Amino acid sequence: MRQGTEGGSTSEARARLLGTATRVFYAEGIHSVGVDRIIAEAQVTRATLYRHFAGKEDLVLAYLDQADRGIRAQVDAARAGGGSAEDRIRAVSRSIAEGIRSPGFRGCAFLNAVAEYPDPAHPIHQAVLAHRAWFLDTVTELLAENGHRPADAAGRHLVMLRDGAMAAGCLFDPELVCETFLQGVEGLLRASR
Repeated sequence: MRQGTEGGSTSEARARLLGTATRVFYAEGIHSVGVDRIIAEAQVTRATLYRHFAGKEDLVLAYLDQADRGIRAQVDAARAGGGSAEDRIRAVSRSIAEGIRSPGFRGCAFLNAVAEYPDPAHPIHQAVLAHRAWFLDTVTELLAENGHRPADAAGRHLVMLRDGAMAAGCLFDPELVCETFLQGVEGLLRASR
C-alpha cells in the first residue's frame, strides 16, 4: 500500500481521499461506490488518487486498516482503565456498546466488507480475517486472565455476542441491542465464577 506522504506527514489529499472513502464505504457499501465519486467528493484529480493508492482495492485496504487501528486503540483504552480482568472485559464490552449507540452506526465495517468480498483468498477478505483473529486473541487473553477455562471457547462466545450485537444494532433499537449484549457478557462472566 502506498503511503503518499509529503514532507514526512500524510498529505492532505490522501487524508481527504481516505476520509471520503471511509464515510461512503461505511454508509453505502464498498461495491456501490465508484472511484469517480470518491474523487469528486474528495475534490482531487484521478492522478492524485492513483499517486496515493494503486487502485480502489488499495483504498479499501487503507479504509480497513484505519478501522482496525481505531478499534485497537478503543480496546487498548478500555483495557488500560485498570481493574480486574472482569472489569477490563466489561470496559471493552461497553466500548462496543458505545459504538453501536453512535449516530450513523451501520454495523461492523469488517463484517460489511467480508459480505462484499466472500473469496477467502482476496486481500480484503484476508484483512478482515486478520482483524478478527486479533480481536479473538485479545478477548480470549482477557477471559483467560479472568479464569475462564477453556478461554478459547469463551472468546469465541464473546466474539459471537459482539457480532450479533453489531449486526442487530443497525436493524433494531440500539439501546435494547446494547442491553442484551451487555447482559450476555455478564452471563459469560458469571459462568467463569
